[in-house]
Amino acid sequence: MSGNGTTAGDDPLQTAVWRLRSRACWADAAALLRPDTPAASLQRASLLVERCLYTEQGWEDAEDALRTAEAVAHSDEERGAAACERGQLAYAATLHTVRDRADEARAALGRAAALIPPGAPGRALLDFRRGLLAENLAHSPQAARAAYRRAHAAATAHADPLLLSFTWRHLAGLALRDGELAEARHGFAESLRIREELGYLVGTAPALASLADAEPEPEASRLREEARRLFRLLGGVPTWLARHLAQGPPATGAATA
Repeated sequence: MSGNGTTAGDDPLQTAVWRLRSRACWADAAALLRPDTPAASLQRASLLVERCLYTEQGWEDAEDALRTAEAVAHSDEERGAAACERGQLAYAATLHTVRDRADEARAALGRAAALIPPGAPGRALLDFRRGLLAENLAHSPQAARAAYRRAHAAATAHADPLLLSFTWRHLAGLALRDGELAEARHGFAESLRIREELGYLVGTAPALASLADAEPEPEASRLREEARRLFRLLGGVPTWLARHLAQGPPATGAATA
């Protein structure tokens, strides 16, 4: 599983982790990984940080896993990847108003940028997360767009389809804000297509809801109802989608899944 996570070839362990993760079973996925290497420790932390973002729960477990990943990291890239997860956890806590950790998020992602060299695979995920901070905490759509575009180009270069589904979606969200309906519709449709192809169920409902915001009726209502069905199937995850589905369009900046 790469930075934002995709299935890893024919590795049975990674296939099992991916299937659990894609069905919102992050704790079960993390339990399959023995944190005896920097890579496994980082992957466990990444899974549990993602659970916080999607469920607004499990903060202490994520902190514990992250401290382990930080302790066992040896190389600059490993330390940078752990810092990137630290920044994401602080971002999630701020976004969900658990605690204002915006300064910690910025500092951690800045530290990651100093440790992860340009062109490294982890740089794409870092750029995406810097875009999230710019869009949702700094409320700077121009800076967010630039970061998302860098992440999109890097995800393309490193063949990371799941991260591409995120960059497509967030670039489309900015286009929708600007009234660029055709561009928004294309980006949302690409994000949905990738997630359906990957079997990324937990991210499919948000993708359907976003595409609904850019489509006319009756297609919009059909997509929104399908999003509600999947949302219920996964037990109300991601939590923020409940508000979005109740309110309808337009998409909110806090939509991060």
